[in-house]
Amino acid sequence: MDQKDLEILRLLQVDGSLSMSELAERSALSKTAVWRRVRDLEDKGIIKQRVSLLDQQALGFGLTIFAFVSTSQHSDAWFATFESAVKSIPEILEFHRTSGNIDYLLRVVARDMRHYDEIYKRLIREVDFADISSTFVMETFKEGTALPI
Repeated sequence: MDQKDLEILRLLQVDGSLSMSELAERSALSKTAVWRRVRDLEDKGIIKQRVSLLDQQALGFGLTIFAFVSTSQHSDAWFATFESAVKSIPEILEFHRTSGNIDYLLRVVARDMRHYDEIYKRLIREVDFADISSTFVMETFKEGTALPI
């Protein structure tokens, strides 16, 4: 990747809806060159997908939760069950395996506490955990998706 590729990526991180013409103009390349570079970045998996970021609050998801999951089981079968359960719950937006005392971290959105309780109960019905501890976001000061390239 060269500086022109990085510039295209910076532009797309801010506005994924930019047309090839707009990208070409802003990056001082021809439309053909930009199209070829974007296609190459997609083929390499550097551009994974283009999405629209939605306003969580405006759509009624007023609660963000970080759930810290601990387990005493680490078998492939247990993980497959856990992964399947997580993937079946659309309110779980992120799923990470972590180091330290916590085995997994989930980022969950819910309409309210009752909705989160439904999500929680569904998860614990499907998977056996040692512990799930939840932290509720009271206020967000910074969020984003753009990588510092």
